[in-house]
Amino acid sequence: MSGFLHKLEQFAEDIPKGLDHTIETVEGLLNPNRRHDSPQEKQEDMIRAEINASHRFHSFAAQRSQNFVKWHVDGHDYMYAVSEMLESARECIFILDWWLTPELYLRRPPAYNQEWRLDRVLKRKAEQGVRVYVVVYKEVTQTMSMSSHHTKEALEALHPNIACMRHPDHIGSKDDVEFWSHHEKVVIVDQHRAAIGGLDLSFGRWDTHTHPLADVHPTDFSRTLFPGQDYNNARILDFKDVPNYVSNGLSVVESPRMPWHDVHMTFVGPVVLDVVQHFIERWNEIKRRKYKDDNRYDWLALPHDLNASPNEAVAMHPHREQWHKIGRRFKQRFHQMHWHAQPAYNEDDDPTLYARPPHGTCRVQVVRSVSDWSHGVLTEASIQNAYCELIREAKHFIYIENQFFISNTKVDSGPVKNLIAKALADRIIRAGQEGTKFKVVIVIPEVPGFAGPVKDETAVKIIMAAQYRTMNRGGSSIYEEVRKAGYEPMDYIRFYHLRAYDRINAPYPSLIKQMEEKSGIKFHQAMAALARMWVGQREGKEDPVDVSVVIPTGNINTEPAPSGAKVELKTESYPLPQTFDEARDIVNRFQHGADALRSDEPVSDNVIQHMLTDRTSLLDEQWLGTEDEERFAYVSELLYIHSKLMIVDDRRVILGSANINDRSQKGDGDSEIALVIEDEDMVETTMDGQPYLAARFATTLRRSLYREHLGLIPPQLCQGPNEPVTSFMRPAPHANDDETGTSEDRLVADPLADETIALWNDTARQNREIFTEIFRPIPTNLVRNWDAYETYVPKVMTDHVVPNVPLARVKDRLSVVKGALVECPLDFLIDQKDFVEGPDWLGLNPTLPIYI
Repeated sequence: MSGFLHKLEQFAEDIPKGLDHTIETVEGLLNPNRRHDSPQEKQEDMIRAEINASHRFHSFAAQRSQNFVKWHVDGHDYMYAVSEMLESARECIFILDWWLTPELYLRRPPAYNQEWRLDRVLKRKAEQGVRVYVVVYKEVTQTMSMSSHHTKEALEALHPNIACMRHPDHIGSKDDVEFWSHHEKVVIVDQHRAAIGGLDLSFGRWDTHTHPLADVHPTDFSRTLFPGQDYNNARILDFKDVPNYVSNGLSVVESPRMPWHDVHMTFVGPVVLDVVQHFIERWNEIKRRKYKDDNRYDWLALPHDLNASPNEAVAMHPHREQWHKIGRRFKQRFHQMHWHAQPAYNEDDDPTLYARPPHGTCRVQVVRSVSDWSHGVLTEASIQNAYCELIREAKHFIYIENQFFISNTKVDSGPVKNLIAKALADRIIRAGQEGTKFKVVIVIPEVPGFAGPVKDETAVKIIMAAQYRTMNRGGSSIYEEVRKAGYEPMDYIRFYHLRAYDRINAPYPSLIKQMEEKSGIKFHQAMAALARMWVGQREGKEDPVDVSVVIPTGNINTEPAPSGAKVELKTESYPLPQTFDEARDIVNRFQHGADALRSDEPVSDNVIQHMLTDRTSLLDEQWLGTEDEERFAYVSELLYIHSKLMIVDDRRVILGSANINDRSQKGDGDSEIALVIEDEDMVETTMDGQPYLAARFATTLRRSLYREHLGLIPPQLCQGPNEPVTSFMRPAPHANDDETGTSEDRLVADPLADETIALWNDTARQNREIFTEIFRPIPTNLVRNWDAYETYVPKVMTDHVVPNVPLARVKDRLSVVKGALVECPLDFLIDQKDFVEGPDWLGLNPTLPIYI
């Protein structure tokens, strides 16, 4: 009874709070434009509108010249570069992120890079006097698992110089935001170096060009690349209990991780000022709404020097003078006048850290998606404007990689509003009318990155339906519009995915079980001890004290899995060893359990490297366990595409955080940022066999992506304590090595050459045929309706080899796979009309905007 009365008392105390929250919510709903209705606010909006109207794409920022921009493909290279950027900080670090994991290792293997965990880097810099400002998306906790609360608590516990804001609020305030997120991925150091692209500083994003699916190393745990929750497969299981970052919700011995392909940029030059402006506007707006009276969160001043550059549009900024008076200021080092006023050498202006202008050859413009909820401004959709204009102006070729592809070919028709698909269809039809060769290549994930089967998971099904409605069905898709105009769409535009295979080195009966018996240590107990080693010295009050591991029971559940049967799992928890030495002793004892058995050295922990240009073949790989164990060890998974880029004519690039869907493109949904890059450093090449000048940034990025997807690169191995640092791992202004003269590069240099097109399409077709035979992944052209879906999905554990395929056939066929490129199955569920039709697509589903 006393407990009940205590709860009742708490409830009574909370009633006024609840009423206050309800009143706040109602006020926000009744007056959504309350920040834009006074005379002063209207005047400020007019000023911003005037600024935007004076710029291409109606962006807040103008195009700037003399910037140095470099691309980084995949998390391994970018996160090493960002580790160097952060370590170079002398004054301030600004970070915008959808998800930030403090415990993320920027350099790997973690066994040799303990000091390069993100929280330790930021703590080290804060102790040196650097101010760190972080804004992360405050997720809807009922549906998302990132735990921004943990991010904020963990970071701010490190040092008073670190401040972390969460935004937006979702319930009980005037600024309720139910659907939308802050989606930018931005790092700025000393207002001089910056990074923008698709990679969050979070679990699941770090990956090499090799994209291993497996990370089991029975006799040498120091090779582990993906510790704890960083070993993840979002198609099987979403992240859980993120604050316990050493726990693993996925069985490493039976389930592959989902590999992650992404692209990011680092850059220096005056365009950094516009990215700084974007961050400071966001920071000050959130401070005004949520942290106005909290001294931990400074007001920040814009960095622009109007004495040196009086004609910049920021001179008209409605808050510049006020922020200049009250805000903390940091140096900016881009205007020539600044250098003339400085002594020959100043430690704070070390030219090796802060290179003098001019910085490079790229003309760059910042574009963004922002609105009142996200930024306190009227809606700006300059990213969509840039996409559409660049597509309309394309002369030869467009290459797109994106996490989603949801758009419309019709104005004001249906629930999808962005018109990128219309721009593509119109440009293709014009090429048909003119009789000119024009190609569009689009690479998107096979399946959206949500757990659950296509047939049963709402998010997966709706997103896939929306994408097929954009591509080739539903009445107004790109393919249908092109066919209505009298042209064959496959002659102009094609879609592709990425998929990989690997082998998990975890033969249980013949090795691991015997190691457990010899050492007296269970494999998962050793994994728990390894997790303790990742924790290192305790950093904060939330550090985990135990670790959970997932163990397969050997049974199969009757409920469906994403592709195949669902294995029954059980979770066991172990206390973390109290000391690092105790943990190391447990790991060593387990590893030495193999001493009296056999060497594991001849057996590769991964075989995915044979999809690339490796010195050996898959057929050369040894296996010292049983044949059944090896057959079970082969796995396949989609290679998740998270990049957000478009390359036009090998001359112009748009790259950032924005997906091709309404959430990212409308402006009043998710907040986004991107760069439009046009390099003036030209490369002599050909386009459709004719002499052509391509822009170095655009053409080298496109060729690098082609070579990776076609397997025309060597494996990227990340091993041991002394990994060689390549030019691609260094941040701007360190240039990437010039690979334009290599034999592999020549194979993909001309995107319109018949030979290049044949290589691309033949590789995609052959790889698709092999994966279909060995693993039967979804989607596939062999499944044209839900009845076929039920009979097609194999009754084996998700991502494993289908029944009745002999091991020799598995190895023989997989040895032929080159690169990860596979065809997009355009006929998947083509006969299931209700898949892409019905009330959802008539605008009758109020939750549809969440997904599209």
